[in-house]
Amino acid sequence: MSIESETSLPPPTADVSVQTRPRAPFALVVVAALAVGYTLWAAQELLLPVLLAIFFALVGNPILRALRRLYIPRFLGALIVLTAGIAIAIVLGQQLVKPAGEWISEAPQQLRKLTPKLQKVTKPVQAANEAAENIARAAGGETTGKKVQVVKTEVNDPYKSLTATPKAVAAILAVVLLTFFFMVYGQTLQRAAIALLPDRQQKKVTVDILQAIETEISRYVLTISVINMVVGLIFAGCLYFFLAIPLDEALLWGTMAAILNFAPYVGPLIGIIVMVLMGFATYPTPLQALLPAAIYLGLHTLEGQILTPIVLGRRMALSPLVLILALMVFGWLWGIIGLLLAVPLLVCVKIVLTRIEGMDGWARLLE
Repeated sequence: MSIESETSLPPPTADVSVQTRPRAPFALVVVAALAVGYTLWAAQELLLPVLLAIFFALVGNPILRALRRLYIPRFLGALIVLTAGIAIAIVLGQQLVKPAGEWISEAPQQLRKLTPKLQKVTKPVQAANEAAENIARAAGGETTGKKVQVVKTEVNDPYKSLTATPKAVAAILAVVLLTFFFMVYGQTLQRAAIALLPDRQQKKVTVDILQAIETEISRYVLTISVINMVVGLIFAGCLYFFLAIPLDEALLWGTMAAILNFAPYVGPLIGIIVMVLMGFATYPTPLQALLPAAIYLGLHTLEGQILTPIVLGRRMALSPLVLILALMVFGWLWGIIGLLLAVPLLVCVKIVLTRIEGMDGWARLLE
């Protein structure tokens, strides 16, 4: 080839287009999300004890750090914290078994007595519905139809009750043992996992994320647990002193309020409905019947709008829409335990996103 032909070629351009990383198709992302959701649902018997143990270990970690300042070894401190928690649960359970059993056994009879009272309260709504039906009939929209009777059949499995109790006992023992080992060996497990990372920068980021989760989530979970316990005790005290409800029954409703308060929005809504039903089943007049629900709503409003924002600040603030979606997803996957774990898991995701470079926008999306 001649020199002229070589020089006539266009010079190579310096701007070489950078190849962008191909993105996964949207259908593939949907399939992966569905696969993850199905895996979380199918493996719940394995995952839930582990997640509950981590949750309880996070509650106990701040107490363990306080005991370490008193020169108490971590092994002994974990044993003290776990023993105290089990003892409180047993004592509280003994107090709640009797009233809970009475309410469960009397629930059908109470609901039958409750129907006339609710009909009196909903009488204006029924009158409006009847007026609307009359207008529809006058307009020629009357329709006749036969009611469909649904017959439910249930096959009683005699072996179901025999296998359910050992599974429940095994799950409780697994949670207790895992909680103890997470308290004692959790930090050692973290160091061993970090040592497996090859890059120093990855180790630094991972250490930052794990320390943030361990400290902030522990403080958050412990603070929320204490606040919910205080709300439950105050509610039980109001029922006992102001409404003359027996102490064991008042403790039952206070414990229910404390547990339901772990699930924002959904839990208090369920608690208000239960308190309305309890009030109508206990008191003769509608005004007295609405007092337990009114007290519960007032305490929840003070806690949610004043106490919790003052204690926790805005660092753990979450979007109500994202929170409701998380409660729906985890409640659908894991039931009551999913509602309990939804908020800590969402806060954990937010902390991880704030520590990873380039993910700040996703973290702000959760706020």
